[in-house]
Amino acid sequence: MNLAEIALRLGKDPARAGHPAFRTAAGPVSNAAFQRMVTALTADLARLGVKPGDKIIFRTTNSAEFAAGFLACVWLGAIPVLQNSQLGQSELSHIVGLSEPSLFLLAEDMRDDPATAGLRPTVPRMIVTSTGLVTMTGERVGATSILPAPFDAKPDTPAFIVFTSGTTGKPKGVVHAHRWVEALGDSNRARVPPQPGDVILATGEWSFISALGHNVLFPLRNGTTGSIMEDRAAPERILATIERDRVTLLHSVATLYRRILAMPGIEHRHDLTSLRGANSTGEPLEDSVRKEWQARFGCPIWEHYGISEAQMVIGDGPDIPKKEGSTGRAWGARAVILDENLNALPADSAGTLAFGADYPGFFLGYLGDEATTRATVRGGFFVTSDLAHMDGDGYVFIMGRADDCFKSKGVLIAPRELEDAILGLGHVAEACVFPIPDSEIGNRIGAALVLRAGSAGAPTDKAALADALSGRIAPFKLPHHVVVLPQLPKNANGKTQRIQVARIALAQ
Repeated sequence: MNLAEIALRLGKDPARAGHPAFRTAAGPVSNAAFQRMVTALTADLARLGVKPGDKIIFRTTNSAEFAAGFLACVWLGAIPVLQNSQLGQSELSHIVGLSEPSLFLLAEDMRDDPATAGLRPTVPRMIVTSTGLVTMTGERVGATSILPAPFDAKPDTPAFIVFTSGTTGKPKGVVHAHRWVEALGDSNRARVPPQPGDVILATGEWSFISALGHNVLFPLRNGTTGSIMEDRAAPERILATIERDRVTLLHSVATLYRRILAMPGIEHRHDLTSLRGANSTGEPLEDSVRKEWQARFGCPIWEHYGISEAQMVIGDGPDIPKKEGSTGRAWGARAVILDENLNALPADSAGTLAFGADYPGFFLGYLGDEATTRATVRGGFFVTSDLAHMDGDGYVFIMGRADDCFKSKGVLIAPRELEDAILGLGHVAEACVFPIPDSEIGNRIGAALVLRAGSAGAPTDKAALADALSGRIAPFKLPHHVVVLPQLPKNANGKTQRIQVARIALAQ
């Protein structure tokens, strides 16, 4: 069945026509209104000659129009190409070259977007509105909305493309199939079962697969409501949106939870009583952050491990007992820890985290890059870049990216462990641990700290931090170099850029 049909199945229930599909700053958008929006855009795209397999680049921030345009493309068998709307022309040029689009779909406020101005001038540009497509000169594409029959998609037919964050090189185009929405929708529904009246907010742009699923496709499929935060994520804006839309489930990244907690008393400035749970992804969530969130906001914060090549594949939730240090258990996908020869390791052994490649939620491959696809999917496994260990109960403990972990005096240093200990001191909003090459001991241990407001007496040098961490961490894991920074550099996903942190910290 077509991904769009699956996503809209419950939304088309006549009994739920008046139920909000989305809540926005301008008010609710009912299921019936959203269906009309999808119908109008589908008809206009068909009128333009869009056909199955055509790639359509989206240049828009989160909006009901974005969601409707996405589903309209999928309905016709066209392939939405999603990329961060903040990318500049050089970055976008790489994506355009890979995807060879037949159409650009732009938000009204990106009509004069300089990044797309010089790219593929022969490719048409259209503005996405709630009533249909508009040309760059302001003309309506069509006046009637006749919905064509949905494209007869097979499970393995390409449905949409997202791009990785490009932390280790140029962003890779991740091609997903129509089967994805059921595989991941079922896993996420089982992990955090939806309740009647749920309103779900994801703080990321929908060009990222986690936000696309949690904020758009899964709420539509489950008959719940998505909350749209139209602007970029910031602590006050997130909490104001929760209050405005009576959000019950929040999805964000660990960095933003740390930033929220770094603001004294912020939990008292908004009515957050609707919130029944929060979810964290993007990078490891320290146990100290999770506990402080629960204490200050009165609701649990659950963690999940996601990758662009699937979405959520490991996580905990309301019905899973928490194990400190663990990201949870595998959902849908089969998790395994491998050695360098792709042999499964016994419980509690450290190795490379991998998943059975037969999970239908996994991607079809990297766009135009068969070599990298083969290097990632091999021996029947999807092989990640993360080191981890798994206990006898199936709980996975992420140690960090293989290229983030390092040895000092012959001992493997997992930055997450030390960062969690530092954050647990209470004075530090963010911490980043990095290696400093050393000819004698292999690497010295560096730590960059961002202090909380009003954190008088915070440990800001090597000796003070070592004293504060005494008894919390083994002496041989204590930092040799400590620096305080005003902020840590992040990529578009909100993940800390460890290499950049080290470069800035060592330059001071």
